[in-house]
Amino acid sequence: MCGAVAGYSIAQSESTGSAAESTTPPKYGTKADFKLAIKELKDALPRNGGVSTDQADLVIHGESPYHHHDGVDHSVVVYPETTEDVVKIVKIANKYKMPVVPYSGATSLEGQVGGYSGGCICVDMSEMDQILAIHEADADLVCQPGVGWMTINETLRSKGIPLFFPIDPGPSATIGGMVSTGCSGTNAVRYGTAKGEWFLNLTVVLPSGEVIKTRRRSRKSSAGFDLTKLFIGAEGTLGIITEVTLRLAPVLPTTVATVQFPNVSAAAEAVRQAINVAGVGASVQCVELVDNNFMAALNKFGTISRKYLEKDGLFFKFQGHSPAALKEVAKIVKGVCEKNGGSGFKLASGPAEADSMWDDRKNALTIGLSLYPDAKGWSTDVCVPVSKLPELVYETKKDIAAAQIPSMIVGHAGDGNFHALLLYKTEEELDVAKIVADRMVKRALALDGTCTGEHGVGIGKKKYLVDELGPGTVALMKKIKRTMDPLGLFNPGKVS
Repeated sequence: MCGAVAGYSIAQSESTGSAAESTTPPKYGTKADFKLAIKELKDALPRNGGVSTDQADLVIHGESPYHHHDGVDHSVVVYPETTEDVVKIVKIANKYKMPVVPYSGATSLEGQVGGYSGGCICVDMSEMDQILAIHEADADLVCQPGVGWMTINETLRSKGIPLFFPIDPGPSATIGGMVSTGCSGTNAVRYGTAKGEWFLNLTVVLPSGEVIKTRRRSRKSSAGFDLTKLFIGAEGTLGIITEVTLRLAPVLPTTVATVQFPNVSAAAEAVRQAINVAGVGASVQCVELVDNNFMAALNKFGTISRKYLEKDGLFFKFQGHSPAALKEVAKIVKGVCEKNGGSGFKLASGPAEADSMWDDRKNALTIGLSLYPDAKGWSTDVCVPVSKLPELVYETKKDIAAAQIPSMIVGHAGDGNFHALLLYKTEEELDVAKIVADRMVKRALALDGTCTGEHGVGIGKKKYLVDELGPGTVALMKKIKRTMDPLGLFNPGKVS
């Protein structure tokens, strides 16, 4: 690997663009001010465990095993239980000019929840994890931000309610973080992303301490600006979300299939035809691209006993109103795949096998880390128009091969979202991974794509925003931030 570092010919580049010039940096309180703030926080949240300055807590909240960015410890961690608690915290932060970093599931990958170097309050939303109301007749649900999407779906299932929340990122993700990063997941090809219509209304504590609701609970509204979307993807820089109304979807029978291809181009063409041409697009709930390295890892470390061809392939999840409908969809998609060079098409024999097959795809990170024992993983994503995905994958795999980095690639083939897991143990290997990731982002932008399809911006992707969005757009984002948060208290240094 060290030889690869020395011989790898890709030049490290600087940022692809500097953001529009900012105004005078915000002035925060002194260390003495922050001590007084922590004392007031303890008075405001007097219950046992409401406020922590334990060093282990500060370190755990400032770092993350999910990304490679350097962690920064927080000064104090607070655990609100209600919107009123959050208001108290924010008002104390204003009084002492102490930065605030919201913290939800902490599964984000671009350094969104790290502390601020001068000191800050970490607002851990894990105690606000309740489902407040389920409106089955309206197919919606009201919850606090610390509840996990999987918990919501398990609760609905246990109550016999035939509805589910379809946005499905990592298993540990919580609703507040999902809103804040504008996430999505494997279901995006059928149900869209957090940028769509799945978050109907938010309750938000603004940087001033004021509480607002962005909408009412009705399914649609044309009353003024869509402020809900203002907070989607803002990563806690504009407000702290304390309540969310979710739209739900009906549960339909599903099954899973896998198939392998001679190359990514053939797989991508099969996806295009299956979704847009064959007439069964509405029945394709998920279609996931996996590379030969993932399939090799799956054969070694997956849960299913069957061995796969170690070639680039697809995982499909089909949905339909009956078992017969599922079989018909699978038959049509199998024909499309075989026409495009697909082989080894395997349809799950029943629900148990389907669950096992899909678990193997959903556990891709754990499986991928097994390729290089004791290594750390840099998981990063980009997204391009679907027709450009083969070129992106092909060129990136060439870069990875030249760099000699243990890696695997998975992606949401139906929407052009592409994830690379780059593995490293040493600083030299990390340096090479950074070069590969940078080239991947620049290639995606050149193909009219985005630097992040669903992982968010944080600190990791900030430097690409001007090239992607243009200086005017980034300047407008900064202006909105300064208007809503004139003291610059909320998650400083993130997103824009």
